[in-house]
Amino acid sequence: MSEALLKNRDYTLILAKSPLENMPRSILPPDRWQAASDAMVALAAKCSEFDPDGITVYLMSDSVQKFEQVKASQIATIFQDFQATEPPKTSHLAAVLQVALDNYFERKAAGQTKENGEIMIVVTDKEPAERQAVVKAIVQATKKIDRNEELGIGLAQIGEHSMTEGFFKALDEDLDRAGARFDIVDTKILDTIHIDCLTQFLLDMIYD
Repeated sequence: MSEALLKNRDYTLILAKSPLENMPRSILPPDRWQAASDAMVALAAKCSEFDPDGITVYLMSDSVQKFEQVKASQIATIFQDFQATEPPKTSHLAAVLQVALDNYFERKAAGQTKENGEIMIVVTDKEPAERQAVVKAIVQATKKIDRNEELGIGLAQIGEHSMTEGFFKALDEDLDRAGARFDIVDTKILDTIHIDCLTQFLLDMIYD
């Protein structure tokens, strides 16, 4: 598998916190985002290597924050500020994912996307309450792209949680049953992605 498809491509990173009341505290520690900070920074920095004009970062808590043309040197500060925000009252993963997808297709229609398309990485700590809305957003996106490699969506889970893993696995393996035109999803537990395997993780999103 060639790294060429990772170049001339835009990268978007979405960080979405889950409501505190939905957190099984015995499984996920209160500082779960801090514990995953190094992995997130390394992943975002790897994306910026392939996207030298800067990646796009969405932060989702109770509101959406968007940062454009983010360089590797800015990533750690953005993550640090995000870790300090309070968890949202309700889950908004589907909403922020839809915003990012709409932005991609608006740019595509205007001829502003790069030749190889885009990769979106969603980092979250819990299975979203609005599961069907997440599935619908992804399935609809597969019907708007021209080829499998154009758009890759990676779901990176913080910490181990069986319900979340089950939902992510279904998205990864059974998207066609929901009506998807292409399989554009790859899922991983963030803590298991080694620094020297980040390029492979990105390749899996467009080849898996």
